[in-house]
Amino acid sequence: MTQVVLGENEGIDSALRRFKRQVSKAGILADVRSHRHFETPIEKRKRKEVVARRTQRYR
Repeated sequence: MTQVVLGENEGIDSALRRFKRQVSKAGILADVRSHRHFETPIEKRKRKEVVARRTQRYR
């Protein structure tokens, strides 16, 4: 759970910026996007193959 506590003289803009940074670091949006719709077995297999190729490239 991402939480941002406002400082005494902190503006909304800077707090929102900190919140967005924390959400992106935690990977929350990527997780939500991946669970947005049902993934067929073929799509799942293709996605795993792409990840495997990507990891092989960096080894």
